[in-house]
Amino acid sequence: MKILTAAEMREADRLTMEAGIPNLVLMENAGHRVLEVLERRFAPLASHRILVLCGKGNNGGDGLVIARQLYTRIQPRALWVVMAQEPPEHLHLLEACGCPYTGSIEPEMRSATIVVDALLGTGLSGPPRAPYLSLIREINTGFPHAAKVAVDLPSGLFTDGPATEWEHARADCTVTFTALKPAHVLEPNASACGHVEVGQIGTRPEFLASAMNLPRASEFSFLFAPREPISHKGSFGHVLVIGGVAGKTGAAEMTGIAALRAGAGLVTVMSDAAPHYVELMREPLGNFEHVRVAAAEKSVIALGPGLGTSPEMADMVRRAITGIDLPVVVDADALHALIRWEPPVRSGLILTPHPGEMSRLCGWTAAEIQANRIGIARDYARKHSLTLVLKGNDTVTAFPDGDIWVNPTGGPAMATAGSGDMLTGLIAGMLAQFPGEHRAAVVAAVWLHGRCGDLAAAELGEKCVIATDLLRFLPHAMEECAALRDRQ
Repeated sequence: MKILTAAEMREADRLTMEAGIPNLVLMENAGHRVLEVLERRFAPLASHRILVLCGKGNNGGDGLVIARQLYTRIQPRALWVVMAQEPPEHLHLLEACGCPYTGSIEPEMRSATIVVDALLGTGLSGPPRAPYLSLIREINTGFPHAAKVAVDLPSGLFTDGPATEWEHARADCTVTFTALKPAHVLEPNASACGHVEVGQIGTRPEFLASAMNLPRASEFSFLFAPREPISHKGSFGHVLVIGGVAGKTGAAEMTGIAALRAGAGLVTVMSDAAPHYVELMREPLGNFEHVRVAAAEKSVIALGPGLGTSPEMADMVRRAITGIDLPVVVDADALHALIRWEPPVRSGLILTPHPGEMSRLCGWTAAEIQANRIGIARDYARKHSLTLVLKGNDTVTAFPDGDIWVNPTGGPAMATAGSGDMLTGLIAGMLAQFPGEHRAAVVAAVWLHGRCGDLAAAELGEKCVIATDLLRFLPHAMEECAALRDRQ
């Protein structure tokens, strides 16, 4: 599913109008999509007291269409329309049906059970000003018993990224059009949008030109086809996990068992201690020559969990990246070896930093990275011709060609020791099985990791989830993907 910036959305609208669908028809379609959501979520809609707040531009025009449809078709218990400015550009969309409107919020409107926010949309480029600012504050505090439904975006929200210093409305539900926008999927703005639904209003898919994507399980469900009956363990790759110095052996072991659970046929862990899982093979942790020998006939290397940051280990990491021609997933302590070091341009290099690790790699502060996760991840992946998985609440996967995937699964339950080691193992395990599907394998692993967190939190609660719990729910997450494939 595409994610469009404000500029990309304007271009999609322009192409749509050039293709023969005028702006007024787009507004009509948008209004219908919102009304459909209202009817579905708040049935019976006629029992509600509804306030529609309309701005001056196209977003306000959508609101006027919604109000007209409510007035002529639904006839709710009460309907009020408040105009932020006079004269609104599209008032004719409302006046013809005789629906009353006003320029201010009257006392009886405080009893509204639904507030439709159609004040400001994706065209906003700076902080909202009067009269919109006061109405935004009214949305947030003036209707304590009302559900808030935003048209396209909660008013005042910055479309293309975080701008938390701006005052903005908060919605329980947002109905956007054609495609998602960055604010719908990136925190902290996404929390202000509530439940988000995308309505189609007539724009052709080929008009949606964007490198940003929201992965859906249906897009990589082909990876979960049944295996051939004649398959054997050698059919699904051999992962080599390098890490686990004394005191940190659990990190490498978690990575190894995650790779096995993801479906890798074989996993060997190079570690200072024998693993507890008898299914994992073990090699002693040593220098680069030991690694080079161990890497023979392997499919993927997972490098870094519990490795330590000694100069000897840093040297081994750099030599492994430059001297072994295998896909390498670099995580945790191994990322330390990349600080102030230019990794070579090579295929199959995947880095998986969290914001703190990314800060040390690129020189931006963690706060700056969080404020521009997509831009920083994309620029780093392009510059170094590698795949970057920037972990976080909305994990961003950036590929060398500028393609971006913003993961929708996962949450605060996954803020626990070892969660990142599990992700490294899942990525390595998927790559081992699907060497010709690098992009799909990485995106699927990130999605599965987050989905396991969602399922674990639902059963165990956010505070009680630990990293190894994620593997309990991996079969369920995979079954969801397989079911989508079976329905296609």
